[in-house]
Amino acid sequence: METRRITVLSAGLGVPSSSRLLADQLADGATRKLSAAGYAVTVDVVELRDLAVDVANNFVTGYAGPRLAEVIAGVEASDGIIAVSPVFSASYSGLFKSFIDVLDPKSLDGKAVLLAATGGTDRHQMVLDYAMRPLFSYLRARVAATAVFAGPQDWGNTDDGGTPLSDRIERAAGEFVHLLDGVQPGSKQPSLESQPFEQLLAGITAGN
Repeated sequence: METRRITVLSAGLGVPSSSRLLADQLADGATRKLSAAGYAVTVDVVELRDLAVDVANNFVTGYAGPRLAEVIAGVEASDGIIAVSPVFSASYSGLFKSFIDVLDPKSLDGKAVLLAATGGTDRHQMVLDYAMRPLFSYLRARVAATAVFAGPQDWGNTDDGGTPLSDRIERAAGEFVHLLDGVQPGSKQPSLESQPFEQLLAGITAGN
């Protein structure tokens, strides 16, 4: 059974955090769909607020401490990323962007990514297509077509005016899983066994 490794990046600052809640629901949806497709799944959840000091030190020293280095290695080894940020001043949080900045720019090349954001008003939902998507497109990630925004009205409410949050999560998770299905970019293909010309010729002759 093939395994798909997902790293969840939650940039929420509070405890509890709506960003973490949304991240968990997206991860659960993706895990369920991957399992149904026959994959084993491992999920690593990273609370970026716990790495805030390490990220700042990385900018100053140019060196990632052991805890941050471990998280960076996990991101690089992942098949897919679920990235969730709260919205501040009409964009992703500074902590979220700072973590992305300490990654090797090539580490997300070809990686499947599902984007999501939380905010205090629906006016912030444009951050997904005008800030987060361009960032990950620049890093050459493969971003799921549907991104998910959750506002205050989405929590504890089954209807947000026609499309429940759960429906948006299911759709986005399905598109994310589609990106994770099959051979992944950058994965090594089985090498073809080379044979002497005489052996190949003998096989062709035998077939005739």
